[in-house]
Amino acid sequence: RGLTDISLLERFIHLRYVDLSKNKLKDLAPLSSLTQLLWLKVDGNLLTSASMQELPYLQVISFDRNKIMDLEGITHPLLANLSLKENKIQTVLGLSQDQLFSLQVLELRGNQIKTTAGLGVSKLEKLYLAKNMICSLEGLEEFEQLEILHLRDNKLEALDGFSESMKCLQYLNLRSNGIKSFQEVEKLQVLPMLQALVLMDNPCAEEPDYRLQVLSRLSQLQRLDKEPVEEEEWEEAEKIRQTRKEKEK
Repeated sequence: RGLTDISLLERFIHLRYVDLSKNKLKDLAPLSSLTQLLWLKVDGNLLTSASMQELPYLQVISFDRNKIMDLEGITHPLLANLSLKENKIQTVLGLSQDQLFSLQVLELRGNQIKTTAGLGVSKLEKLYLAKNMICSLEGLEEFEQLEILHLRDNKLEALDGFSESMKCLQYLNLRSNGIKSFQEVEKLQVLPMLQALVLMDNPCAEEPDYRLQVLSRLSQLQRLDKEPVEEEEWEEAEKIRQTRKEKEK
């Protein structure tokens, strides 16, 4: 604990698992000689950049709780899981699918990100963006393999940006945003595989018949908030849907 210099590690070239959390590190350059490294954890240091020499076998990195400002310089070809929780990142630019073609899980919770525009790693399966400042969803149509999208505690008022090309998305968490109307919820109809939706703590969740209003628009849901959808709810929701159709004629 309290380490500021890790140059001693340079000679241990066969290390595979390294945990340097809770130190005072500002520089990871000495790790460039650890070409066998598979797993790296450097949480709770003083790093301002995640940039490192490319490591050919590195699969998991956690940079949580540092002072990292951007996503530049992360180019490990086998990296599957990247976590940068609670840093100072303002933009998702900088990651490249060409260099990170194995990346499946990206954790960016608790940063200062305002938009998803420019997130260049479209083969992700799980994307965690809770506790940011996101007010617009852009570029998501490329995420055809995404299964889980976590957007809790952001500033979303509109649900534009989802696309029918997102054909694997099963779980979507929108808790504690600013979604007021069920017309916005209706925009999620484009997601063919959506099974679980979390909408609690949005203004629309205060409306009477909230669950039925959502279910009447999203007929494939199996779970809304923490509750599975009951058979009776489906029947009620179907009646509401039919009534609405009649009115629209």
